[in-house]
Amino acid sequence: MGFRDIAGQDRAKSLLQHALRSGRIAHAYLFAGPAGSGRHETALAFAGALFCERGGDDSCGECLSCRKVSHGNHPDLHVISPDGASVKIEQIRELQRELSYRSAGAGYKVYIIEAAETMTLQAGNSLLKFLEEPPSPVVAILIAPAAKAVLPTLLSRTQLVPFVPGDREAMEEKLIAEGKPQLLARAAVHLAPGLAAARGLAEENWFAEIRNVVIQLGRENPSRFPGSLLLSQQQIFKTDLSEHVDTLLQLFALWYRDMIYAMTGRQSRMVFADQAEWIAKHAWSRSIEAWAGAMEAALTAARRIKAHVPPQLALEQFLVNVREG
Repeated sequence: MGFRDIAGQDRAKSLLQHALRSGRIAHAYLFAGPAGSGRHETALAFAGALFCERGGDDSCGECLSCRKVSHGNHPDLHVISPDGASVKIEQIRELQRELSYRSAGAGYKVYIIEAAETMTLQAGNSLLKFLEEPPSPVVAILIAPAAKAVLPTLLSRTQLVPFVPGDREAMEEKLIAEGKPQLLARAAVHLAPGLAAARGLAEENWFAEIRNVVIQLGRENPSRFPGSLLLSQQQIFKTDLSEHVDTLLQLFALWYRDMIYAMTGRQSRMVFADQAEWIAKHAWSRSIEAWAGAMEAALTAARRIKAHVPPQLALEQFLVNVREG
C-alpha cells in the first residue's frame, strides 16, 4: 500500500509527502475526515514510506519492511482499535509499554489509533502525557471523523491532515484500471463511502444481480407494478439477494436520478449509462418533481430498513408509493 494506490485525497497526500521529502516529520498527526475517505489506507501508506528501506516520499512496496507493513506484521507498527465502544486507558498503557522497548531497527516506530474520538477521558489524558514527551523517533497517527471530535488538548498537539469524501471519478478510474467492469465500478463508487468499500461491492456477484433487478423493475411501466412486485418476490426474497434490499433501494434512487439527468442534459453523469437510450425515451413520462419524489421514496424505504422495518414490507410500500406517483 502506497500513496500511489490511494484515489483522490491529493491535499492530504501532498502534505505527507512533502514532510517525507523535507525530513520534517511531526511526532503526531490527526487524520480527520469521513469514514471511507481513505484515512486508514493513507496512514498505512505513510507508515510504509517511513519504514521503507529505499527512502523517498512513497513506499517501494518491494523491500522487506514494505512487505511487512502490507502483511500487517511489521514489529514497529501498532494499530489500536476501540475495545468495544471506546479506546480505553489500558490500551494506551499497553501501547506505551510496547513503544518503550527498543525499535526492531534504527528507524521510526509508528502507532495508529483508529476512532480516536472514542477515547475515554482517562485514555486521552494518558496519551496526552505521551504526546508531550514522545520517545524519539515515534510517530502517532490519530484517525477521527472531524478535528473537533477529539479532545482539544490532543488536537493542539497534532498536525491536522484533512480528508474529504472520496473523489468518485478518481475511484472509478482506479477500479477500472484494476479490471473491474466499468458499469459496476460507476455504481459502486456512488454507493460506497470509499475506494476499499467500492472495490468490495464491484467484486460481488450479488451486486451485479441487484443492479440487473433494478433495471428490470425500473423499466416496468408504473401501471404494471403489481407484476413487478411479484417479480421482486421471486428474484429477491427467495434468494440470497434478500440480504441486500437496502442496496437495491439506493440503486433505485440513482435510477430515478438518471431520469432527471436525461431531462436536464447531463447524460455523462448517469450511473446506468448502458440504459441511456431507454431512459432518454421514457424520462419525460413524468416531471422532474415526480422523479425527485421517487428518489426520496427509495431513500426513505432504505432508511426504514435501517430502522428495522422488514425489508419485504419496505420494498412493497416503496413500489406502491412510486406507482401512485
